[in-house]
This record gives sequence, C-alpha cells and structure tokens, in this order.
Amino acid sequence: MNIYPLKREKKDLNSFTCKSCGETYDELLIKKEWNVCPKCQYHYPVTAYDRILMITDSGSFSEFDKCLTSVDPLNFPEYKDKLISDKKNTSLNDGVVTGEASIGGYPVVIGVMDSRFRMGSMGSAVGEKITRSIEESLKTRKPLILFSASGGARMQEGILSLMQMAKTSAALEQLNHEKILFVSVLTNPTMGGVSASFASLGDINIAEPQALIGFAGKRIIEQTIREELPENFQTSEFLLEHGQLDMVVKRSELKQSLSTILKIHHLNFRECL
Repeated sequence: MNIYPLKREKKDLNSFTCKSCGETYDELLIKKEWNVCPKCQYHYPVTAYDRILMITDSGSFSEFDKCLTSVDPLNFPEYKDKLISDKKNTSLNDGVVTGEASIGGYPVVIGVMDSRFRMGSMGSAVGEKITRSIEESLKTRKPLILFSASGGARMQEGILSLMQMAKTSAALEQLNHEKILFVSVLTNPTMGGVSASFASLGDINIAEPQALIGFAGKRIIEQTIREELPENFQTSEFLLEHGQLDMVVKRSELKQSLSTILKIHHLNFRECL
C-alpha cells in the first residue's frame, strides 16, 4: 500500500511521522490501519486501488474504461507533460478508477477518485468515466457508489472540464428517476466543481472524519464576506451538524456501513416487487 502523504523519518526508513499529531509509527502499523493515525485518527489519503481493495469483496472487482485518458484540447502550457508525469508516477491513465464489484455480497457499480493524479481534478476523461459508470448502474440496476477526492474542475481543459459538472448531474437525475440507489462517499479533500456536482447528489452522503468539503476555500469566503468563519468550517463534522451529510464514518467501519446500507436497500427493493 502506498502511504504517500506521511513523512518518512530519515533516521529510520521503516517509520513515519503523523503530520497531524507528530507521533511516529512503524510503517507496517500504518498500513494495517489503512493510512489512519492510531493516536489522532487523522485519515490520510489512500490510492484508488487500495480503496477498492479495502471496500470490495475479495476478487470481485472488474474495471471499466481503464485506457480512457484526457487529451490537451486547449494546448495548455505544460499540460501534456504533467499528464505524462502523473501517468508514470501513479500507473493510472486519469484521476478515477471505475468498475463493478460486490460489497458484503451485494453487486455494485463503483468509482474511486485518486488525488495523486492532478489532485483528483475532474477533466473530460474523469467526467466521462463517472458518467459511464452511472449509465452502467442505470443499465444493470446495480447500486452506484462513488468515492470523491478532488480539488475541483481541471482548469487546463477549460469549459470542457466545467461541462462535466452538468453531464454527471444530468446522468444522476436519470438514476434518481429510476429509483436506483446512489451512495456518495466524500473523502479529504472534496472541493470545487466535484463537490458542487455529483459528490453532493447522493441518496446517502457519507464522509470520512475530518474531511475538507466545500466549493470555494475558507480564506476566499472570508475575504468575500469579510467575516471570520468557525475553525472547523467545511469539515465533515461541521457539515454533518448542519444537515449537509447523512453520516461521518471511520475508514475501518466504512465497508460494514456500506454493506448495511446495501442490505437495507436490497430488502426494501424486494418488498416493493
């Protein structure tokens, strides 16, 4: 498992220091805890494939559209080189992995964003892969689960990136019309155009603890309204308290929570037949 956000101690190549509480731990312990600090419970990012391994039933995942990738429609300076670099460093073709799997024995369509690739920003390829996963859910009537981790829309693709907000939202409205379950899981961070589109449209919206969730950043909002905002503003706990989330769930409990939701949905669906 890649635990890239943690600082490696030079004096000990097998230890990591938590940037939140300062405690140092053995690498194997952090791996066992799925990148969660045992002391302060700070949830560090995980890769898309690690997330899928953690959440889905063993051997059940089958990937969609693995080769789909962004191009450079605006000839934006250095964008092609950055895409090539991210592909090399992450072994991904873009910022989201989609496919089908099962969770607790219940079949689902799943998409997981990876913040290592252009900070999980949503360009044309990310929006297209998410839309195709929604359409697959619509076709098969399998519940849809999307994990968000994003800095927002990808500015290097201009309006083509912003169009993905409308495209994914319109596709989800079709899912809603057909009464197919959509669970949105927001992780740290989920910002910008992603938070303002598909990430906030779940039938059930879940977040990991201490996740940063919002559209504009806190400092921008404070400068605009000329008021100081609460210290925990835009955290998952703040949003839960103000009714914008349904649940805040620890990473270690997330698979069980999703399994329970899918079980309840399955039982209710059978009763309606």
